[in-house]
Amino acid sequence: MKPYHWLILLLSVALIIVSVRLVYVLSEKENASDGTDSEAALECIMTRASVRDYLDKAVPDTIIEKILRAGMAAPTARNRQPWEFIVITDQTLKDSISDSFEYATMVGKSAFDVVVCGNRDLWGDNDTHEVGNWVLDCSAATENMLLAAHALGLGGVWCGVYPNPERISKLSGLMRLPENLVPLNIVSFGYPAAEVTPKQKWDPAKVRYNPGQD
Repeated sequence: MKPYHWLILLLSVALIIVSVRLVYVLSEKENASDGTDSEAALECIMTRASVRDYLDKAVPDTIIEKILRAGMAAPTARNRQPWEFIVITDQTLKDSISDSFEYATMVGKSAFDVVVCGNRDLWGDNDTHEVGNWVLDCSAATENMLLAAHALGLGGVWCGVYPNPERISKLSGLMRLPENLVPLNIVSFGYPAAEVTPKQKWDPAKVRYNPGQD
């Protein structure tokens, strides 16, 4: 056998070994992630709790964007995506909100806040059912952001605005919102100043299976 034949043979064997090893590693990684990722997702959901006290520590823009992206990944009726997120980092504006809403004093201490709004132009026609979907969609987006924040080591709390007319009017005026935007809530975010224990909310008495069946 000529020398270059040996070289080709050795290279072929080496390629086979590398390929087998790569398939094994990828298979192990996939098997491991199946359980780990699922458990991590459930752990994030079950351990999330409202956080109202934050460290005096800024949140990087990259983290803020991840949270916003999570919000926009929420389910949305007929894919209307009626949400708009207003990010607040200015301390003067945060203080104004904190002073104006006694239930949202934590906004003054947060790293940043997001006002989740529904865009009237994207609600659809005037049918009551169709219009009401914006609240559902924006609520789903809000929960996504809260879960994403928790997964990234932050905490947050949902402060309701809609459907209280006084709160809607006051916040809209304070932030000079255009008429087509209706604020659903204010969500404050920041690094938790202390550990918060989630409430135990599981109640099997509130679960029914196949009602009406014999």
